[in-house]
Amino acid sequence: MFGYRCDGKKVKHMNIIDKAEPFFMPERVDAVNYTAIKVPCAKLDEFIARERRNGTSYSYMHLVIATIVRVLYIRKKLNRFIMRGSIYQRNTISISMDIKKKLEDDADSITLKFYFTGRESIDEVKKIVDDEIAKNLAEGEVHTTTKVAGKLVKLPDFLFRWAMAFVRFLDRHGMLTKGLIHASPFHTSCFLTNLKSIKLGYIYHHLYNFGTTTIFAAMGKEQMEPYIENNKELKIGKFMTIGMSLDERIADGLYMGKSLKLVLDLLANPDTLMEKLPDDGTIPKKLIKRKSKKTKVAKLKKKKDKDKKSKKIKPRKNKLKQDEKIQKANQKKQQKLLKEKSKIEEKLNSLENKSQEE
Repeated sequence: MFGYRCDGKKVKHMNIIDKAEPFFMPERVDAVNYTAIKVPCAKLDEFIARERRNGTSYSYMHLVIATIVRVLYIRKKLNRFIMRGSIYQRNTISISMDIKKKLEDDADSITLKFYFTGRESIDEVKKIVDDEIAKNLAEGEVHTTTKVAGKLVKLPDFLFRWAMAFVRFLDRHGMLTKGLIHASPFHTSCFLTNLKSIKLGYIYHHLYNFGTTTIFAAMGKEQMEPYIENNKELKIGKFMTIGMSLDERIADGLYMGKSLKLVLDLLANPDTLMEKLPDDGTIPKKLIKRKSKKTKVAKLKKKKDKDKKSKKIKPRKNKLKQDEKIQKANQKKQQKLLKEKSKIEEKLNSLENKSQEE
């Protein structure tokens, strides 16, 4: 209440546009942007195969979750949400996921929420995810979300409608309890769906107006697609596309773009996920400083220029000595020319004398 919430802190000292956007676009649906990121699978497959030989079984889902968690920790603005025109920074990093107990039409589905600090290695992420899934797939186990939803569903329709309106009111004014926020899958940093597991392609999923979710990611089934390597050779490779729905009010386009590039960089180098980030909150420079193509091109040009200069004859330090040598060389040339001229003249004179005697 009065700008205070149990799940986040109000962001202050913002620029004019960022502060005004939630009032121009009050609903999350108004502000949603859709994009797709295409992930090359070669490095992921190599990593998974190598680690399987070492005794650890990873899936694409583990890698994607570990990447999202790390990006949310490094790129803090992505872990924000908007409520009643105010922008809040979340206190925790959480990912929600809906899973089926069995791959059957009538099987029960449960929505899980995994909590992270953001500094975990992929081993720790895998343990958190696998333990929570195993715990809730056990027979007789009922998840907290299912318990709360079960109580509300038992109400008559008009009471259910009033109850939800009351919950929304409490949420808007920061009075929703920690227990309900913990049970709600819609109060999360990112909602993830793994459509690859049911052999479907990616989709652009909508963002929920209820709750605080500002990112929705949908993993699609991998496909073989043509691509051009180094702007030269046409090849065919395996790619997985992730459909992303993003609330544009939490960060500007440049910030979002750099964050999505970081997602691709981490998935292209999954070995970096094996390292745990420092506990003091610092972030390794190699994860935040990314060499741009322009700097690489500039370096190549400098190298070429150096090579060209090295091929040229370097000027001598003492110009006087150089000038003297040039003068001596010119004098020698002149002397040679004079000698040749004198020889030619002598021959001509001798020929004239012979012709006169005859």
